[in-house]
Amino acid sequence: MSETTFLFILTTIGAVGMGTLAIFIRMKAIEKPASVKKIIIPPIMMSTGFLMFLYEPAQLPAPQIVAPLLLGIACSYLLIRTSHFEIRDGDIYMQRSKLFIFLLAGLLIVRVIVKLVIGEQIQLPQLAGMFFLLAYGMIAPWRIAMLILYRKEAQQLKSAVWNVTGGERT
Repeated sequence: MSETTFLFILTTIGAVGMGTLAIFIRMKAIEKPASVKKIIIPPIMMSTGFLMFLYEPAQLPAPQIVAPLLLGIACSYLLIRTSHFEIRDGDIYMQRSKLFIFLLAGLLIVRVIVKLVIGEQIQLPQLAGMFFLLAYGMIAPWRIAMLILYRKEAQQLKSAVWNVTGGERT
């Protein structure tokens, strides 16, 4: 087995493992109240991944930058449509959605299939960069939409507390 084939298999297994872990982490996160910090930190921390493009073998031509970003933005629409918040026990929680779980699993399967199809034609560092752009293009708009939805719920919660206390702040 060549080194390239071994790396390809290893990174595919790694992607499946990390994707599965991400699904479980998202499902556990739903059990705890949401916050602005929990919504905005993932894309901010993930943005450090753009440093990979300083490494010359990972640099991409314009079409290989635009295509995964646009695909990520298109996929974010599905995440946005399946993400909703609810007020429970005086806190804001993300609603559990079976469609959300299937969507994440489906995106993981599509990612692995795409990697298997184009992985031999594109160098591994460039492929990693393209998948990073796809993920960032998906997560950034989704988290921005979540932040907007969260703030609407927080405003409702604030006005509900204001009304219950008879106009006095608590």
